[in-house]
Order: sequence, then structure tokens, then C-alpha cells
Amino acid sequence: MRSLLFVPGDSDKKLEKGLSSGADALIVDLEDSVAAHRKAEAREMTLAFLQETTKHAQRPRLLVRVNALDTDLTDEDLDAVVAGKPDAILLPKAAGGVSVAHLHAKLSAREAIAGLPDGAINIVAIATETAASLFTTGTYGGSSSRLTGLTWGAEDLSADLGAEANRNEQGNFLDPYRLARVLCLAGASAAGVAAIDTVYVDFRNDAGLRREAEEARRDGFTAKMAIHPAQVAIINDVFTPNAEAIAQANSIIAAFDAQPGAGVVGIGGKMYDRPHLVRARQLLARAAAAKTL
Repeated sequence: MRSLLFVPGDSDKKLEKGLSSGADALIVDLEDSVAAHRKAEAREMTLAFLQETTKHAQRPRLLVRVNALDTDLTDEDLDAVVAGKPDAILLPKAAGGVSVAHLHAKLSAREAIAGLPDGAINIVAIATETAASLFTTGTYGGSSSRLTGLTWGAEDLSADLGAEANRNEQGNFLDPYRLARVLCLAGASAAGVAAIDTVYVDFRNDAGLRREAEEARRDGFTAKMAIHPAQVAIINDVFTPNAEAIAQANSIIAAFDAQPGAGVVGIGGKMYDRPHLVRARQLLARAAAAKTL
């Protein structure tokens, strides 16, 4: 996945629009974008959307963001949507691997009730939405075989910290949120799952979005979440390896293939070592995945 677009679970119009956005995944939201008095309706609409959309072979991946485990709403969310066979549950305000293990158990019980194979539904966790969660980003490894990705959030974190802002006048994240971003990236790498960058809220600022997405890709993130369909094309473009990058990766792999025992190879007057080989293979894997989306 390169792009994951948030869509409110209580809007048929926006759900349908999301399907034509070009996003690799839709995050059907039952949390922040749905008012308390509309939660029940949103669950019904989300289930109907899942049941209809999962029939089609050509579709984006479907995630559902449930309400956090400490809200007493998670069970109702899962009871409503598991039968719709979403590809994954997005867990907000995760507090480390223990939260993922807790959700894993809840999903196993409901998969059994729904007649689904155990482990059919994956988990992506939002790892940095509270101050306490920053201290648990290294605990996700081994927490659940369902865990496929970690992402991070700055809006809830800024509220938890009591901050006045999370970005400066130039639109760049301030230090507490840069720390959260790095911890998410490191936590995802340590757990062996995808690192997914957070949303860019200024959805009319294409240049700012592209800059932030390029910085995320540079640092090791493989995807970015979006809050508006207009952001999807830019995100997909940034996270799809271009022809130059693919050619460079192929040349690195070919050089090591020609010298199987070498720890370092030279290409065009520049030296490349084994970490470059690992990165080249990762890039080609992302390029191959992009072609199948």
C-alpha cells in the first residue's frame, strides 16, 4: 500500500467517492469523524459497504478504524463489522504490543462466530497518539501475527500534551511530533512491519504534501495516510519507485550477482555495500507491488 484514505463511516456519498479516488486502501472511520449520536448508524453503513465492496476483485484494501480500547465502544464496533470481512482493523491510541494482543484476541473470537478463518483480519496500529504510548513503540514485535503496519498521529498527541500547536509557521512538525514520527518508524522496523506516515491536514497545499511525503519516503516510510481524495494522486506518485530508481536498484543487484562473495561493489566510481543491496531489493519489491494495485 502507498496511500490510505480516511472516509467517514456514516456517509454513503463519501464512501462511494473513496472507491474512485485511486487510493490503495480506504480507512472507513468509526472514530473521530463520526459523532457520538451517529456511531450506531455508522456501524450499519460500514457493514453494508464492506459486504458490497468485498464482492469485487478489483477494489482498494478496506480497513476500519474502530474506537479506542478504553472507550467501551470497541466491542460494539467489532461486533458490527467483522462479518463484513475487512482486510484490517486500524487501532487508534494503541499503547504498545499489549493493545495489539488484546485486539487480536477480540478478533479471534469474532472471526469464529462469523465463520471466518482465524487471522483473516489484520491489524494496523496508531502508535503515538498519547504521551504514554511514546514509551511503548518498541514493544510491537511479536505481539500478534496479525500486525502488518504501524502509523502515527500528531493531532491527538498534541491534545494529550496540552500543546498549542504541532507545526511551525512553515508547516513543519515541531520537536515532540518529530520524535513521535521517528519512534513510529523505528518501532515498525523493529517489529518487521510497514511504516505508514501520518496525514497532512492542509489538504489544499499540494507542494507541502509532496514535500512531506518525499521526506517520509526518504526516511523509510512506505506509505502515507490521506484525509482528502485530492491528496491520493500525489501520495501514490511519491511512493511509487520511478524508472531511475528502479534502474539504479537493478544495477546494484546485478553488480552483487556478478560478484557473489563481495561485500562491496563499485558502480560508476561509487562504492555500494550490503545495506545498499537490501535497500535495492526492497525498492524493487515496492515497485512490483505498485504494479499490482
